[in-house]
Amino acid sequence: MVNKQRILIVDDDENIAELISLYLTKECFDTKMVYNGEDALSAFSTYTPNLILLDLMLPGIDGYQVCREIRSKSDTPIIMLSAKGEVFDKVLGLELGADDYMMKPFDSKEMVARVKAVLRRYHPVKTVAPSADKTKCVNYENLEINLTNYSVLCDGINIDMPPKELELLYFLAASPNQVFTREQLLDQIWGYEYIGDTRTVDVHIKRLREKIKDHPTWSLGTVWGIGYKFEHKG
Repeated sequence: MVNKQRILIVDDDENIAELISLYLTKECFDTKMVYNGEDALSAFSTYTPNLILLDLMLPGIDGYQVCREIRSKSDTPIIMLSAKGEVFDKVLGLELGADDYMMKPFDSKEMVARVKAVLRRYHPVKTVAPSADKTKCVNYENLEINLTNYSVLCDGINIDMPPKELELLYFLAASPNQVFTREQLLDQIWGYEYIGDTRTVDVHIKRLREKIKDHPTWSLGTVWGIGYKFEHKG
């Protein structure tokens, strides 16, 4: 029997938490509900969820701090939830490591679709490829980006990064010196299911640059007013 994927629901409104749990349970997810930040951090360690739905406004430790603490030790996907009218800095949430965000009230089908989309990006479906298929890997001097096993080696060191960062780096590096607009990158990496803005791309490029420094023969380049490219000088 296939184990159900576990979703941790963190919301101080018990009615909303139960409603979310009901929708996800119908989709064959296992769920656990907690109602404050302290319990969220505790449940994260004991329940080991595959994904977290995290409300922004929580009593005690707020959603931003919960996200920050979880992201300091894990890449478990996080979707932030915020009620309309609340002050919600989407860029701050993304910089802290959130994978997506939704504004309440939201449509149940959209919520389920977002959960499934984020889980697909984080846990790619593993298939046995025919022997003729080539590994999805690009190589440059002192850099190897492998999309098959989701790994990045830079200067011989394995670089940890969430799936979307790796997918963005791979997409750019697979087409060296080609300029992509932020809209193109948002569409290619996040897809039609993701309703975001182009600052999402900027945040992820910033994270990549912090982890992978420019090399004499390659770099992540900004084309002002247009977008980004993987510049190869070799």
